Amino acid sequence: MRRLIACMFASFVVLGLLAVPTRAADEKPKPTPEEMFKKKDKDGDGKLTEAEYLGKQADPEKVEKAKARFKKLDKDNDGSLTLEEYVAGSKK
Repeated sequence: MRRLIACMFASFVVLGLLAVPTRAADEKPKPTPEEMFKKKDKDGDGKLTEAEYLGKQADPEKVEKAKARFKKLDKDNDGSLTLEEYVAGSKK
């Protein structure tokens, strides 16, 4: 009986270890800031307006936080984010 339980335990351990790489392979890599900028830049002008930055966010609390972050990232206060401003803010 002990041998059976030990074999079952060993089998579960081996199967568990084999499953770990499969889960890691299924996970998508996190997009780079450059990829995120390009995805958000709906009109393709190379700048993000506040509306583009906010996207489809509907939660009022998150919208206010995003607006504050946008203003902080907009270093030249021109009302839009360049790729450089966006990337510099995402590295912090």
